[in-house]
Amino acid sequence: MTVNTALVDPFGRKVDYLRLSVTDRCNLRCVYCMAEDMTFLPRQQLLTLEELCDTAAAFVELGVRKIRLTGGEPLIRRDILSLVETLSSLPGLDELTMTSNGVMLPKMAQALKDAGLARLNISIDSLRAERFKSLTRVGDLAQVLVGIRAAVAAGFTKVKLNAVILAGFNDDEVLDLAHFAVDNGLDISFIEEMPLGEISSHSRSNTQISSEQLRQQLASEFSLLDTAETTGGPSRYFRVAHSPSKIGFISPMSNNFCSSCNRVRLTAQGRLLLCLGNEHSVDLRAILRRHPGDVACLKQHIIAAITKKPERHYFDPERTEIVRFMNMTGG
Repeated sequence: MTVNTALVDPFGRKVDYLRLSVTDRCNLRCVYCMAEDMTFLPRQQLLTLEELCDTAAAFVELGVRKIRLTGGEPLIRRDILSLVETLSSLPGLDELTMTSNGVMLPKMAQALKDAGLARLNISIDSLRAERFKSLTRVGDLAQVLVGIRAAVAAGFTKVKLNAVILAGFNDDEVLDLAHFAVDNGLDISFIEEMPLGEISSHSRSNTQISSEQLRQQLASEFSLLDTAETTGGPSRYFRVAHSPSKIGFISPMSNNFCSSCNRVRLTAQGRLLLCLGNEHSVDLRAILRRHPGDVACLKQHIIAAITKKPERHYFDPERTEIVRFMNMTGG
């Protein structure tokens, strides 16, 4: 197969990472991710399994080397194991990963590993059962902890934890979360909250806390060593001294990572989002259904779309200019 490396945006950034959302539905209702009362997409509006596979294959032929499956909660998707098996065997794809809330991992972790999933990110924003339930509105912390243990036991190349930190909600658990990760030989990334979607649970201007503030907290108990290591995403990592673990920071608010952005997102309904914080997009579902089986046509539209990728986002916690929630965006 001849690989085309045509996905270079107007600012010289090579796009080699696709975040592929397979559903907007989720079995949790995290306060920073969605409203409590959500209306989800009708199933006929979602990309079919074949459309997801065809689109992923087109991106890989154009030079994408990493695909992350997202949602919503991707494990809710009925055909997820079949999709993982198909995508993991795409010639030219270096790595297939997934972000999950961990709820369904006790039953599915080993099957995902066997199907070819390489790495797994698991979201966990609190280690206190009542607070976890409050942040997720419905979640059972014990179930997620079992899911993390199942993922470790399955033998993925890497299991990483993700924690969105909100001042006044869970910023007093940063050290506890880091200790939990390090004690279990895991990596962890701390994420700044982004103003995506209108919410009523809290004011985002009041819950902002910067990665630098978190790093200073962590430095009181951990020796954090600079490292150039990366997983191809936006995390800026520090290695924990005398440990195999790394601690990362994703800082879309205080120190955006736009200059090195190598990613695009495809929503579950086939909208190609060129930037997390902008509405620039192309409807690939329309192209897939107007020209079924025409891979060359699909690739032409993808190449054309990348020429419209904006230089950066402009997030402001005081204003919600992007009305789509994170579950609609693809995590």
